[in-house]
Amino acid sequence: MTVQTAPPAPELPGRHGDVVALVPRINIDAFCSNPAITEAMRVAASDRRLARAHIDIKLGGPQAAAALYGDAPTPNVLIVEIEGGRDSVLAELAHLADACDPSTKVIVIGHVNDVVLYRELIRIGVSEYLVAPPGPLHIIEAIGALYVDPKAGQIGRILAFVGAKGGAGSSTIAHNVGWQFARKLMIDTVIVDLDLAFGTAGLNFNIEAAQGIAEALGQPERVDQSSRRSSAPLRATAR
Repeated sequence: MTVQTAPPAPELPGRHGDVVALVPRINIDAFCSNPAITEAMRVAASDRRLARAHIDIKLGGPQAAAALYGDAPTPNVLIVEIEGGRDSVLAELAHLADACDPSTKVIVIGHVNDVVLYRELIRIGVSEYLVAPPGPLHIIEAIGALYVDPKAGQIGRILAFVGAKGGAGSSTIAHNVGWQFARKLMIDTVIVDLDLAFGTAGLNFNIEAAQGIAEALGQPERVDQSSRRSSAPLRATAR
């Protein structure tokens, strides 16, 4: 089967710009009837930013989704392709709404570039509307934007200290700067020593770390939004 890729459609207002975030562990069901959109979903599902999500791509449109969820709970995110004009899209969604849980976020892929339709969909609770055929990055962006709070401030800043050679003193400077941030300025601070073999952060602070940076890098799936936001006043993560 040869998939024909059409030129990208112009974007509607209200998009989230360049927001592409790591998607948490959620269930995503996608109902597609067009081969190009199905292929775009498959490419998006293989992207690392959706690695934590469980994605199930099914053939069919809103009628297939409504039939499936008649006696089953809906996923965290439902992506459904709807063909036809404005009235057809709204009618199909009204039928699907009866089988959809209130907590489910819905992304609609439509074949008409209609601003009035877009505004009506947002008004009735649809999370996002994409004009067919969306690229894989547009799909990832739309899903990621559902879990990004645009009003949230920065979680923190990263300062890197790199020495020209071993023994130049970059670790000493990093440890003292981190201590000043934590104790003098009362800022939550994490010190990460990336010297896997001879890191001295734990030794200098007299801390026996539960695990080193090597263990953390070996289990990246354990790092989520909750662990990113939680921090002690001063922690050394290297032995």
